[in-house]
Order: sequence, then structure tokens, then C-alpha cells
Amino acid sequence: MTTTARPALDLARLRADFPILATTTRGRPLVYLDNAATSQKPRSVIDTIRRYYTSQNANVHRGVYALSEQTTAAYEAAREQVRVFLNAAARHEIVFVRGTTEAVNLVASSWGRATLRRGDVVLVSAMEHHSNIVPWQLVCEAVGASVRVIPMNERGELELDAYERLLLDEPVKLVAVAHISNSLGTINPVSEMVRLAHARGAIVLADGAQGAPHVPIDVQELGVDFYTVSGHKMYGPTGIGVLYGREQLLDAMPPYQGGGDMIKSVSFARTTYADPPARFEAGTPHIEGGIGLGAAIDFLNGLDREAVGSHEHDLVEYAAARLCEIPGVRLIGTAARKAAVVSFVVDGVHAHDVGTIVDQEGVAIRTGHHCAQPVMDFFGVAATARASFACYNTREEVDTLVRALHTVRTVFA
Repeated sequence: MTTTARPALDLARLRADFPILATTTRGRPLVYLDNAATSQKPRSVIDTIRRYYTSQNANVHRGVYALSEQTTAAYEAAREQVRVFLNAAARHEIVFVRGTTEAVNLVASSWGRATLRRGDVVLVSAMEHHSNIVPWQLVCEAVGASVRVIPMNERGELELDAYERLLLDEPVKLVAVAHISNSLGTINPVSEMVRLAHARGAIVLADGAQGAPHVPIDVQELGVDFYTVSGHKMYGPTGIGVLYGREQLLDAMPPYQGGGDMIKSVSFARTTYADPPARFEAGTPHIEGGIGLGAAIDFLNGLDREAVGSHEHDLVEYAAARLCEIPGVRLIGTAARKAAVVSFVVDGVHAHDVGTIVDQEGVAIRTGHHCAQPVMDFFGVAATARASFACYNTREEVDTLVRALHTVRTVFA
């Protein structure tokens, strides 16, 4: 078994900051290993949302009374927190959306429909979440462009030689790639992919739904043109996310939706639109979500990110080693660079049955295709079981999962 020095985190103190981790399920202590789907929330985020509704609730941007002005200031302060967190060059490069799915759809519908033409190509990787596949299929079908796939190998790593050939051989306008795969945990070489794409005149959208919770993000260093974030995967509220876009691109993009707050002036003869980010934020926003996301960023900034990264890496290695000790368990995705995710199958047992049985032991894992059916097809499986980790998980929880999987083997012996 691989042995790694245990990271210097006060896990007991960290776990105490998450009320749900002290609860039980099925009469057993909750072991929550579904963080790639959504993370649990620390008290600071919960208290921030409660405080918003008890003492701060008002609509933003248009009110001239004190409460609205205070709420607007808090909401826009959260936008600045996001800018710093991602190291964007300017606050107006930060667009609040519902999450990564809406962010990708915004770019596909706005940039894609305005820019892509018949014969153009959008490259997506073989390990993408459906939300970074389907929007591109929709816009390409509408304008006559095509979607091409960057292949991966049996370890779940992208084939960069094939990627480079695609850039050379195809009229590629945009590359859409996950920073970290939600189904495999693979960390993709985004900065190198950006360098190659830019050399051929293509732009890059990176899906950062799994990246932002686990690795420090610097969009300027990565060189990406668009980067997407889902708040609920990084200890924040559901229904809030971020699209980072380079200023030059956002300025040239038409509105995604019409309504209040995204205009300069409206008449029946002509409407003029606001500058980004307001142009892409029609209607009353998810105010408490934005403020809550700011609290989540404060929480993350209060952690030793290097120690957390080491801890999560240790959990991935430990879980992979322990799972391989179980007869009939096979790992799916063994990339050299992985983060926070271990996917596996149990021979002769459907993943849903695995999830149902381990749930009886209080262990919450995700089972299914993880909105990544092409990945399942590539590996020749209908579904996988997936354990995904956050800063508060422990080796002891991995041991509980392993014991539950032995029960699975016994039931299906």
C-alpha cells in the first residue's frame, strides 16, 4: 500500500465547522463522500445567508434607500472577492450566473451564435461533463459548425499529440475542456492546452466546477479566455456560479437574456445594452447566493490551501490503494495527476446497487454516469461508483467505505 505523510490539518476542528457532519443517516454517522456533486457548507456560509434574510434583504442596484444600498455594496463586494480569488484583471470580467451549466450555455449562446460559422470546429475533450458538450452541440447544429473530440487514453488522460493535430488540421475556433474531470478526477494541463490553442487562433473555455474547490486558480496565469465556477461545489450556496471572461470577449458578446438591469435604455424603437457584467445578468440576481459565495471564498482563503491539497491527495491515494485490496473492485481512471475523485466498479454488481448498500452503512457516494456518458462508453461500463473528497474528509471515512464495500461483496457472493 502507498504510504504518504499525513497532512498537518486539524481535522477535528475543521469538521466541527460543518454542522451536517455531526448528523446521522440510516442510524449511523454520516460519511459524506459526494463532494464532486455538491460540498457541505461551513457555519460561516450558513450564518451569512441567515443574516442576509434576517437583517439585510433588499433588491440590489436600483434602490436609493439605505437597506438596498447596503445590500448592493455587499453583493458587489462579493464580485470583487471572486475577482481576487480567480485573479481576474478587472471586476467587470466576473459575471454572476446560476452555475457552470449556465456559464457554458451563456458563452455558447452569446459568443457561439455571434462568432461560429458553417465549417468551424469546437473541440471538446472526451472526459467532459454533459454541460460542456450539449451547449456546443446545440449551437453548432444551429450555425452549421461541428464538434470534434480530443481523445483520451486508458488511464483517463488527454492525448495531447492528438489534440495538437486537431488544432493543426481543423478550423478550430474554441476549445472546451474540464480543468478537473468530475468523473475521473484527472487534472488536465490547461495552461499548455491554452498555449497550443492560442497559437492557432482558437480561444479556450475551461470548466472549473471541480477546479475551484481543490486547486488555486489564476485565470491570467492559466491564460484561459473563459473560466466557469459553481459555488455549491466550493462550500457555497446552490444556484450561484461565476463566468470569468476576458474583457475583450465579453465586450463583443450580445446579451444572453433580456430583462431588467441589463440595459442602458429601452424604447419600443430601440434598446441599448449595459456594459458587462450587467449585460449578462438580466433580472433580480441570486443576491444571497452571491453574498454567500463571498463567505465561502473567505472560508477557503482561511484554509492552508497547500495543506488541504496535500490532505486531499493523500485521501485519493489512500482510497485507491484500499479499494484495490477488495476482490472484484476495479478503478476507472488512473491518471498520474488526479484530484479528489476515485471512481470504481464492482464486478457483477451494478453501481446503483453498490450505492444503495453502502448507504445502509451511512456512506453517501455518487453512482451512475455522472453526467459523463461518453466517459462511461469509453471505459465500457454503464456506470461507476464515485467517492469524492473535500477538506473535511478523513482516512477513517475511507475505511468505513471499504468495510461497506466488503458487505457489497458478501451480499452478491
